[in-house]
Amino acid sequence: MIPRYASNDIPIRLERSMLFVPASRWSMVEKASASAADAVCLDLEDSVAPDEKAASRANIIRAFSELDFGRRVRMFRINGLDTPFAYRDLIEVVEAAGNHIDLVMVPKVSSPEEVNFVDLLLTQIEMNCGLTRRIGIEAQIETAAGFLNLREIAQSSARLEALIFGPGDYAASMQMPSSGIGEFDAHDDAYPGHRWHAAMHAIVAAARANGLRCLDGPYSGFKDAAGFDRSCRIALALGFDGKQCIHPSQLEAANSHFTPASEEVARAERIVQAYEKAIAEKRGAISLDGKMIDAANLRMARVVLEKHRLSLTKLTEGETHV
Repeated sequence: MIPRYASNDIPIRLERSMLFVPASRWSMVEKASASAADAVCLDLEDSVAPDEKAASRANIIRAFSELDFGRRVRMFRINGLDTPFAYRDLIEVVEAAGNHIDLVMVPKVSSPEEVNFVDLLLTQIEMNCGLTRRIGIEAQIETAAGFLNLREIAQSSARLEALIFGPGDYAASMQMPSSGIGEFDAHDDAYPGHRWHAAMHAIVAAARANGLRCLDGPYSGFKDAAGFDRSCRIALALGFDGKQCIHPSQLEAANSHFTPASEEVARAERIVQAYEKAIAEKRGAISLDGKMIDAANLRMARVVLEKHRLSLTKLTEGETHV
């Protein structure tokens, strides 16, 4: 199947770290808006009790309308589409604060139809309210069905910007024993390899084939710095763009791991220079260090340079981090 849109239609966003914040906890929302996170996700799903979900929507509207998030990506996570909360999450929050929202995160996506439903509802809300900002979608892959339908999910909607691995619910769906969300335990020692490799590799492949971003899920042991560091290194090695965080103490490590290394930036600059020089000289074949360069290399190089530029921008903005 051919992707429905070109990869360069997707905004380049810096998401080395995404901080989850319960929408029901206003004090935490305020702190998150000035944190070291590249992206802040106000959560209406797992971290909010059922009897607080409806009231918590008002906190999201207030936060996105009143707080200064700086250059941080602003998103909220709706409840699952198999609950009675999801459609009201979208309608109430987007109608009131749609022009201040970058993305909607959809949990436990198991089929392309679920992404298309959210896309259609967002389109109707935007038309009804005259919203001028197109809100993107990030899909969490957290079920056995989601894993099997990755290819179709990744090609489902022009709004889709990222795929995210959810290790906790994925373990439950697959009936894989696990003592903590994304953590390493005795079960990892018993398996002669990385237990999450198949799902994580498939998510990266589906994302890259369709020009999407991809993020690794959270590591619940926020006091286990060594474990979180190991988790980040594995995600980076597999090709992920960043990692979800459940505590501000994890942000600095995530930002550091997923910032392009100086040698990677230098090579990206050389690729762009070599490509532009060849075009100016009307040469069809382009090589650098004995390797051929094509449009895909150029796209990857420009993504690296854009991430580098965005990370430098955050460092020079003088933002307050808590």
